[in-house]
Amino acid sequence: MKNLLILETTCDETAAAVVTDGLEVLASVVASQEHLHERFGGVVPEIASRAHMERILPVIDEALKRARLRVDQLDAVAVANTPGLAGSLLVGLAAAKALCLARGLPLIAVNHLQAHIYACRLAAGQEVFPCLGLIVSGGHTSLYRCATPLDFELLGGTIDDAAGEAFDKVASLLGLPFPGGPSIERAAKRGNPRAHALPRPLVDSDRLDFSFSGLKTAVRYRLAPPGAVAMTGPVDEQTVADLAASFQEAVVDCLVAKALLAAERTGLCVLCVGGGVAANSRLRGRLAEETKRRGIALYIPPLALCTDNAVMGAIAVERLKAGLTEPLDLDVYPGLVRDAKK
Repeated sequence: MKNLLILETTCDETAAAVVTDGLEVLASVVASQEHLHERFGGVVPEIASRAHMERILPVIDEALKRARLRVDQLDAVAVANTPGLAGSLLVGLAAAKALCLARGLPLIAVNHLQAHIYACRLAAGQEVFPCLGLIVSGGHTSLYRCATPLDFELLGGTIDDAAGEAFDKVASLLGLPFPGGPSIERAAKRGNPRAHALPRPLVDSDRLDFSFSGLKTAVRYRLAPPGAVAMTGPVDEQTVADLAASFQEAVVDCLVAKALLAAERTGLCVLCVGGGVAANSRLRGRLAEETKRRGIALYIPPLALCTDNAVMGAIAVERLKAGLTEPLDLDVYPGLVRDAKK
């Protein structure tokens, strides 16, 4: 049995996990930075990278303690090196390289987006590939044809804002706290999703792409007329709840419609969903209803594996078995890597 240490520092979560090559999770530690970014209404890259520097070693140490392993009992180190915030990625990569250099361990690169889909494999406890992968997070909203855990083909993605980013921005407009996803969902439970006729961008298009910028703007126009510099005044709680519910329903409609269209186009009968927005209960419920109606197997990880974590980086086990290790001059790639097979 081989033990892998996995590091995740793509955005604002400093995470480490220890996983065996049999996909047994021995430890998982996540240090959140939400309180550091809350007053800014979003993640500040420089603050995130500095916080990673402060936390990466304690998080690794805690993960090893929980796994009851010493560093010399590790067989490989894996780290997410794409996509993400450049400064955040560099902290994780530097720590991984140092451990590999000191102990002579193989280094394994993890694609953060592929890892989100692999979380479905971990949660299912069985093979889920080939599948259609829907990734819905703060920075990404994408559809992939996933032939294997290491062979992803991009089918479509957002042409502007990611769904999670739109949640954060609309929450800010409504005066709700960061992070926006949970805040919108809580407020929406008290609201009427049909109170406001908001647009569903691209939902009637045959493109497998998403767009949420116009939807976000439509919410703003419900609060202030076009051209107004500022909101017209305080917004009452029911209006906030109704707008939150209407916005959430519009986003869910777009995500569900495109996922079903992709399934129809590809003929794939397995849908795997990952990313922070996959924790949204309305999205989970709608996807469950629609996939059951069409005979599509649906896999969504538990909430702890939807938001950023290092356990999902167990996709590194697949790379290790395939002999895909990296030299110590491995770099970070903040943007999307075009060829997801590499």
